[in-house]
Amino acid sequence: MEKLPTPPGLSPDKDVSFRALRVFSEIMRTGSATAAGKQLSLSQPAVSRLIAQLEANVGFDLFYRDRGKLVPTADGIKLIQEVELTLSSLDRFNSLVRDIAGYSAGTIRIVAPPSFAEGILPDIVSRFRERFPGVEFSIDSRSVETARTMIAMRYVDCGFLKLPTDESDLAIQQIVSSGSVCVMHENHPLAALDTITPADIGQHPLILLGAGRYWRTQVDSSFAAFGLRPVVAVETHTHGSACALAAHGNGMAILNALLVKPYLHKPLVTRAFDPPILHEYAFAVSNVSRPSRLTLEFKNEVLQYFGM
Repeated sequence: MEKLPTPPGLSPDKDVSFRALRVFSEIMRTGSATAAGKQLSLSQPAVSRLIAQLEANVGFDLFYRDRGKLVPTADGIKLIQEVELTLSSLDRFNSLVRDIAGYSAGTIRIVAPPSFAEGILPDIVSRFRERFPGVEFSIDSRSVETARTMIAMRYVDCGFLKLPTDESDLAIQQIVSSGSVCVMHENHPLAALDTITPADIGQHPLILLGAGRYWRTQVDSSFAAFGLRPVVAVETHTHGSACALAAHGNGMAILNALLVKPYLHKPLVTRAFDPPILHEYAFAVSNVSRPSRLTLEFKNEVLQYFGM
């Protein structure tokens, strides 16, 4: 029987070195073989040898030289995304091996909304690391939509999401619910009130978060119930920046009572906002596979932190 020709590309008897893939990824990231070598503790000849080996394995050029610089080819650019996913999978495998061996090492990758990552998460991580000081954390702050995708696709081990959200492909457990408060300078005209309504606010300038998001529609609806529209002086995206703006007298901020706590210093004061607007958060993991023991241990820490 006539042997079928082998198509161009990787030959079945050639194994691609993970080390070569890391070199390729690092050159694409830094744009320099020299910088990649320094980052990976490899000599220049070793970097060149590994790239040449990888190009021989895959059967096409990944870079070309332009005035002494390595420039990725179109094929190299097409390949990098898959290489990054492969290396990420290998990192997860290595992390899992360390996790199984014990909690003396390992990494927990977390994603959370920016204000949650800045305001609440540091306390939880610090408590966990008191028990397991060898555990490393990688914390990413993204929008709810991006965070949800990262958790479902297992780019991270776990995350925190504001509810409601699409729960498909996720295993979700609600962990905390909090109300809303008005944050203002202590000399603000409405600081004398115990509870503030949209009618009280009237035409006073506001500092608001999340234009176009569900939370913002709730604020707009609460004003509409009084036949009013909020007068927005500043729009921002984090509780920290909103509090800083309020402290400088730029207006009153309506914020999450839980996430605002780390930023409440003089001259700021808070007053209850009525009607109540609730903020609910959940701990989430992908439901594609069971979380690692380390992730589950961190989840237990989260539940204890919120008294669950």
